[in-house]
Amino acid sequence: MDEPLHPSSLSEILDRTAQIYRARFLVFLGIAVVPTAALVAFAAIAFVGLLRLGPIAGGAASPALVGLLGVTFGLGLFLVVLPTLLAVTALAMAAMSHAAARIFMGQAVSIRDSYKAVWRRGWSYTGLFAFEIVVIWVVPFAAWFMLTLVSAVLVPLTQSAGGGGFLVLAGLLVIAGLVTYGFWMALRLSLAFPVCVVEQIGAWDAVKRSATLTLGSKGRILLLYLLGTALNWLLAMAIVLPLIFLLALLPGANSPEHEQMMGLLSIFVIYGSSFAVQALTRPVYGIALILFYYDQRIRQEGFDIEWLMLRAGLVVPPQPLAEGAEPPAAFADGPVETASAPAQEANPPDHPEPPTESTAPALGEPA
Repeated sequence: MDEPLHPSSLSEILDRTAQIYRARFLVFLGIAVVPTAALVAFAAIAFVGLLRLGPIAGGAASPALVGLLGVTFGLGLFLVVLPTLLAVTALAMAAMSHAAARIFMGQAVSIRDSYKAVWRRGWSYTGLFAFEIVVIWVVPFAAWFMLTLVSAVLVPLTQSAGGGGFLVLAGLLVIAGLVTYGFWMALRLSLAFPVCVVEQIGAWDAVKRSATLTLGSKGRILLLYLLGTALNWLLAMAIVLPLIFLLALLPGANSPEHEQMMGLLSIFVIYGSSFAVQALTRPVYGIALILFYYDQRIRQEGFDIEWLMLRAGLVVPPQPLAEGAEPPAAFADGPVETASAPAQEANPPDHPEPPTESTAPALGEPA
């Protein structure tokens, strides 16, 4: 990376995100399509299972057989499908952060190398992703579920006492508070994956560091999420509507005997299209959050000064790692080691040669 580092505005980050994504489109799409392919594969298995078991369940099957099928499906969902999707998605998010960080530093990257680099710490990334899901989604929904149970008990009592309006107002305020909590926690944890991948620290340390780095930038990250959601919705509509129209034109689509089949196909098309759109838009978040990570380090920690010192030869760059060695934290918060006089160059080059494959620095080190 030869361009000077400086604090960037949201428009600059979005523009840089588009440039990186366009320059390495196939790499980022290949990384993002792995969890999407796993999700589509499980959905296809469930779709085929419904087609095969539908006549059995709707025929003369005993209630015991129907119950056994339901229990088997539930166990497979919670013991196989959800853990697999959780792990694959976490690895994809980590690989996305790894690839975006290397490209930001001007280093070469590939799909295989990105997944290989994050594979050794896969449990850490899976735990971080599970923690984010629990904090952002499970906690608010659990609180909402408890609120629903309490309301079901209190509504008959308050109606007789004339306090139904107050209970509705209180319920709306609680729901608004839960939504606000979910957005707030999502913003606080938005940089946890970039921190965990680039600095090679534990999941809990990454959570705490993300809360610190996002200070003063939550509004910009929220705008990024809103723009990404709008882009996701527009792409989904552009793909789903033509496909639904084509399904309606199929011969016999409106016949009663094909009604159930067409309904299942419509559901599969809608969800399959949404999965494809997620594969296209997921790199936007991964790249932009890496750019936000480095931008916050520039604003809070003077990362641009460290970069200039390293380019000028005033600090010693980390040495290439031996095979199988654990990479150090890239530009972590520890003290910077000063180079001795013989190690400094009298006239360091303004644009050093890009690293070769055998001497490429670790993730986050400058090219």
